[in-house]
Amino acid sequence: MRHDFDPAETDPYAFYKLLNSVIVPRPIAWVSSTSADGVDNLAPHSFFTVSCVSPPVVQFTSVGRKDSLRNVEATGEFVVCFTPEELWEQVNATGTNFPPGVSEWDAVGLEREPSLRVAPPRVAASPVALECALHSTLCLGNSTVVFGRVVHVAVSGDVMEDGRPEVRRLKPLSRMGANEWGTHGEIREITRIPHEEWPGHYGG
Repeated sequence: MRHDFDPAETDPYAFYKLLNSVIVPRPIAWVSSTSADGVDNLAPHSFFTVSCVSPPVVQFTSVGRKDSLRNVEATGEFVVCFTPEELWEQVNATGTNFPPGVSEWDAVGLEREPSLRVAPPRVAASPVALECALHSTLCLGNSTVVFGRVVHVAVSGDVMEDGRPEVRRLKPLSRMGANEWGTHGEIREITRIPHEEWPGHYGG
């Protein structure tokens, strides 16, 4: 037996929790931004993905008007820092609803690292940083999608293998439903079969 949920007849927050529980795992954009007054902000956003390859554009969603969104709108810059397993508690702590004038960096005790192309700092302990310039924003109901053009990528040599970041070295942290978090666990590898090599394929 299935349970049916109609978004038009379900409390919006309850439906939000439902979506969070089934759209899993979600990668985390650990967004570093700086306010117009010079206050550094750092917050996790788990509605995050790649939007375009050429030019390289990534996106994260601000549910409501959070500091990250206000800062990016004001300055046009932000950094997406990678969230590895070992920084789990710090990533969670930066999601605390500190007042706008309080920097999560200082409250949580994270070390900054200067970015190369943008003003907001990078998380020194994070193995990858995507420095971004604001491309555009899209308002959808109570949320805003922020699109950032990637202008520079900084990757720690400790996670590189054969010219690319290796997932077992990255140890990505992800968001699940409720207060649940995920780690990479078992990793499987499989190659795609070209159509011309598909079993039973025949030429025209």
